[in-house]
Amino acid sequence: MNMPRNVLWFEVLLYMSLTLDALSVAFQDRTPSGEMTESMIMVATVMAGFMILLLVFLVWLAAQRRKNWPRWVLAAALLLSLISLVQVIGDNGLQLDSVIEVVSCALTAAGLYFSFTGDAVGWFS
Repeated sequence: MNMPRNVLWFEVLLYMSLTLDALSVAFQDRTPSGEMTESMIMVATVMAGFMILLLVFLVWLAAQRRKNWPRWVLAAALLLSLISLVQVIGDNGLQLDSVIEVVSCALTAAGLYFSFTGDAVGWFS
């Protein structure tokens, strides 16, 4: 059975979002300060990497293995990301890293929209 077009859009948009997230983590400032030691920075970077890998796995489960529950987990992760993003923008204003996060959240939202509409409705079990 061929993958529906909306599921393909879901997969592509979510992978694009996660690629942006990975680039954002890769180019983060890792300069130790009074608040963040080198080991804390390393742990945060490794945790972010594992989280991105987990989200890639969830997208794969939903798109390729036709599982329904990963879409809901991804939607919940988007909601948490939006809450965090609003707090960061409220504290620091709109900066380059927050603009990248806004684009990432928009791609995720669009991808999730495609996964719940159109020809994708019958794809997930």
